[in-house]
Amino acid sequence: MSPGTDSPARARAAALSPDARAIEGPLHGYHHETYVVPLPPSGAGDVPPGVRWKCREPRPGLLWFDRRCFASEEELLRALKGRIASVPEVIEVLGTRLQRFVEGRTLGELCPAGQPVPPVLLRQIVELFRQLAGVAPKDLPVERTCTPEDRAADGDTETFLMRLVDFAETRVYQHNQERFGKLFQDLGVRVEAFDHLREHVRGLRPRPFCLLHADLHRENFVVDAERRLWTIDWELAMFGDPLYDLATHLYLMRYPPRQDAWLKEQWCAAVESARPGGSHGWRRDLERLLDFKRAQSVFTDVIRVALSLVPGDGLAPGEGLASGGGLASGGGLASGGGLASGGGFAPGGGRGREDGPDEGGRRCAHAGRKLQAILRAAAGPLGLTDVPDSERIAEALAHWCRAHGDAERAPRETGAAAARPA
Repeated sequence: MSPGTDSPARARAAALSPDARAIEGPLHGYHHETYVVPLPPSGAGDVPPGVRWKCREPRPGLLWFDRRCFASEEELLRALKGRIASVPEVIEVLGTRLQRFVEGRTLGELCPAGQPVPPVLLRQIVELFRQLAGVAPKDLPVERTCTPEDRAADGDTETFLMRLVDFAETRVYQHNQERFGKLFQDLGVRVEAFDHLREHVRGLRPRPFCLLHADLHRENFVVDAERRLWTIDWELAMFGDPLYDLATHLYLMRYPPRQDAWLKEQWCAAVESARPGGSHGWRRDLERLLDFKRAQSVFTDVIRVALSLVPGDGLAPGEGLASGGGLASGGGLASGGGLASGGGFAPGGGRGREDGPDEGGRRCAHAGRKLQAILRAAAGPLGLTDVPDSERIAEALAHWCRAHGDAERAPRETGAAAARPA
């Protein structure tokens, strides 16, 4: 069922709000159908007037690209109260748990990927890493979705990373073989790439585990009117190697070189102050973890890009995308509303379009250039010996669209010919 006045999430929001006209949404987001609602003064407890809340309903049929650790984001946020500053409050009204809607602008709106982050905000990011490092697995009695047998032992960073590689192989690559297997094959990506990746990233030093946000990109930071930096979207949080959180953050943020170098040194000092040994071997291991992120992006972004090219919705009914990496970095849920444009492809990128073959060909050509850069970056970690050129990638995408999209509007011409003006 399409989001609208008859959806369960909308109905629940209407039941909570005294004025249905004041409901905002649905917001664009991967994990949930979300509405922003004001509450009557009696419904928000001790919260100051004017605060709005997010009423959410999980989207069915999500394609999950990342492991999940906690059963409930709201329960995690409640447990983090007093431990992590500037996370949304959670209240319960009429049996519905609501997250505070942080009024402000995302960091991606203020300074898009590649641009420097203002020092006052960068210092708050370092402080967030310090606070995260201070939360050990034993400190949070929150229900977890993974079994004890599936968890790496505290400090066993190599097993932790291998669990992530296993997830990418089984839940992303193999699980989607029926629909995307031929596309991966056409791009030169085969199952043997995972064996190469395991050998490439093996040999991490031990580090004590702590809480990880695991998705710290510019759209998951919201800056309020007082220049306070809030951290939202804790859906992918987990316990694990603190250096993995830094690697994910650096990969998604795309800092200018000087800020990148500064943040690494500040992260080391912050983590060591809260979790001694948490930065052990970081200079040696960081590149291994970044290589994993580059490899992970191949599997997530090939699927993302392909779905974004399908005319109409770009997603099959009931499907969505959930990921903490790749092209969608900078494409996450903005607290203030829409899907930010971090230079990548948002799911359903063709939503509402009536693209003809020529326009579809141009989009495939553009997507081919994007994916070639991703494949080239991951060639070493995945052992790819022959990365196709952008025109071959565009042609593979066009074939996929013809097989899985609307044949009448699917791209018929790609590459340089499609890119030429009429």
